[in-house]
Amino acid sequence: MALEIERKFLVAHGGWRPAMRVRHIEQGYLSTGGPVSVRIRLQDGVGTLTIKGERDGIARDEFEYAIPAVDAADMLRLAALPPIVKKRHELLFGGKLWQIDVFEGRLAGLVIAEIELSDENEPFPRPDWLGREVTHDPRYRNSALVDGGEAIMAELMAGQAAVA
Repeated sequence: MALEIERKFLVAHGGWRPAMRVRHIEQGYLSTGGPVSVRIRLQDGVGTLTIKGERDGIARDEFEYAIPAVDAADMLRLAALPPIVKKRHELLFGGKLWQIDVFEGRLAGLVIAEIELSDENEPFPRPDWLGREVTHDPRYRNSALVDGGEAIMAELMAGQAAVA
């Protein structure tokens, strides 16, 4: 069993740029109801199927499998809601990999930073571009954002969330 331990933060400003790598991601959900989500992702032409369990603190079960890109594209069409589109910028800070997701389309303007940890209590340096932590706010899960994210975008427009 795989375990994902991650923390999520809004991004306060663009001081994180430039990134060492940028990936194009399109992802949709075949299931988001209940404690399990089933995600289909196309990332730079590579397909994955991911099953995630409910969070327990900052950790949750995660199972990810490579699938043919053509299958991933076909499965994305099966999703009830339009996919999320984002650019994932990867950079190192304090010896840790940070992933900065810059959302596009209906979520344009939302920017979220994620860091994966090996332990729930692992300390890590916090860059000055980090904003409010949203790890425990279910509205910031991609599986929730795919369903509109209207409340998040309203906060963003009011100047209380992240900036690109």
